[in-house]
Amino acid sequence: MKFLASSLLRLSNITPSYRHVVHRGMRVAARPSDLVGKTPLLDLTSYMVKKGVTNNSKLYGKMESLGPCSSVKDRLGRSMIDDAESKGLITPGKTTLIEPTSGNTGIALAFIARERGYRCILTMPETMSIERRMMLLALGCEVVLTPKEKAVSGAIAKAQEIKASLGEDGIILQQFENPANPKIHRETTGPEIWSDTDGLVDIVVSGVGTGGTVTGISQYIKGCPEFDLPPLNPKLLTIAVEPEEQMLLTAAKGGEKRGEQGPHKIQGMGAGIVPDTIDLDYVDEVVAIHSDKAMETTNDLWLEGIPVGVSSGAIVDAAIQVCKRPENAGKLAVCIIPSFGERYFTHPMFEPIKAKAEALQKQPLPEPFDNTEFGFATPRG
Repeated sequence: MKFLASSLLRLSNITPSYRHVVHRGMRVAARPSDLVGKTPLLDLTSYMVKKGVTNNSKLYGKMESLGPCSSVKDRLGRSMIDDAESKGLITPGKTTLIEPTSGNTGIALAFIARERGYRCILTMPETMSIERRMMLLALGCEVVLTPKEKAVSGAIAKAQEIKASLGEDGIILQQFENPANPKIHRETTGPEIWSDTDGLVDIVVSGVGTGGTVTGISQYIKGCPEFDLPPLNPKLLTIAVEPEEQMLLTAAKGGEKRGEQGPHKIQGMGAGIVPDTIDLDYVDEVVAIHSDKAMETTNDLWLEGIPVGVSSGAIVDAAIQVCKRPENAGKLAVCIIPSFGERYFTHPMFEPIKAKAEALQKQPLPEPFDNTEFGFATPRG
């Protein structure tokens, strides 16, 4: 007891400087947006082998689905708001943030708007899932739906109308045009991939919504004189992924569209435009994936214990196709896993699961329970 008492006395007399040293090891974020970035890589090679790729290539997934609001767009939302604040373009409590979005950028803007005191109005095609709408509303955001036939272009037109009605008190951050979009991936995502692969990455595969992710990563690794970035791996193979039903990037790169073109089911990709934020000079190839194949691969990933959205299925399928090529034997590919899967439960791919869940019936309990108390016909059920 005397030893314990003397030890407690010594602890109570710790000098302030020593207490400070003890606390330096704590990892505590000051605000939610400080949790953005530094997402881990997940080895997907074993899954790729199951799909018949046995040429010693490796596939890692960059798990953007593990961000604070579960998508790669967390980076974009923070980047655009940080940039606008640094330029004095927006003021908390006064400025309304407006943005046309397919959902995940809106979620990122909504959570940071709540953190920093901005009103937020988002326009989005009516095809976006009820989960996304609910999340935005729960974050205090105002949601305006637009006709699905006009995809993102309709959402952009509506956002511009709202901006005109608000005058100087409204701002459209313009994810499809804002230089802060690829900038955040040059400054964070690209460096993280390079560091976490020890500079061994040979191939990067990314879906394209705005194109900021694939552009920024490629600029950082391939090198970009415009931003004083030296080439780290100028031979990096950069793959952009788009829906087969909407092959605008393929056409923009000089390729031919195939099959019927129109609406697709890969949320977050295939915006119906070629965005200003993508630099196609940094894209070596576009791989188009059909919605049905994207859904099939997404379902496979869930059964591997990796709950992701449909765009992740498209990207992983494209990455496997690329890795399977003989010239890519032994190479290391990193694919972007853009978002978590739980916000997609009303997507058509989950209809069979939903039906199965709704068809589940409760089961009787064993003795000594009397199951008539629970609505069964007999004590044993």
